[in-house]
Order: sequence, then structure tokens, then C-alpha cells
Amino acid sequence: MTSKPQMEIVTHDPDVGVYASSSDYVHAVEVRNAQRLLFVAGTMGLDATGAAGATLEEQLGLIWSNLRTILASAGMTVDNIVRLTSYLRDASYAEANAAARVAALGGRVIPTTAIVAQTLDTDWLVEIEITAAG
Repeated sequence: MTSKPQMEIVTHDPDVGVYASSSDYVHAVEVRNAQRLLFVAGTMGLDATGAAGATLEEQLGLIWSNLRTILASAGMTVDNIVRLTSYLRDASYAEANAAARVAALGGRVIPTTAIVAQTLDTDWLVEIEITAAG
């Protein structure tokens, strides 16, 4: 019986010929031997009833809780996240968003983009979409 090769995530973060990344993200990751990809829609800081968290910190906590639940439904964890895009209602949310991401990922760095955008509902302060591999 042939065993399946183990999935491997390799970071690519050149420091010559391109601007430097910062300590909380890398320019790229290569996923080798993945069997599955999971594309997660933009996820908001809403509780199970659909109500938005009252503060930015509460919404970020709900977003990461929601993402963990969605990942678990596919047999994955935050360790499977290989790409993340944040949509921020205001640029002033960037620091808190980055801190929440770093904490949720346990310091593991991935390619990430933050975009300041108008959300569909004024109560939604941040929306995050991810790609995961397993």
C-alpha cells in the first residue's frame, strides 16, 4: 500500500529584488502535496443569531470563532490557512485586525492583504476571507 505524501507549506519571502515583508506576513506560500483546498467566503463578526458584535474587538473574536467553526466542518484548523484577505471598514482597524490574526494563527505567517472597503452593513466592521489547504 502506497502512503500519501504529507502536505507541506513552504514560505517564499525573498529579500532581494522586492520590498521587504513585515514580521506578520510573508510574500507567498507554496503548498505541496495538498489533497484538498477550502475557499471560505467573507466571514463577519456575527454571533449565531446573526447579530454583529458591539465593538471591533468583539467582532474580531467572533470572526475567528466563526472561521474555526467553518474550518472544523471541513476537518481543518487555523493551521490549514494559507491565504487571508481582510476587508476593513476603516483604516484605523488595521492594527487590531493584524494583532487578532497573529494571535489566531499562533504567530504563523501567511500571505495576507488588508483592504479598506465599505461593507454591506454599517454594523460590520471587518470581514475576512480565507483559503485553506489540507
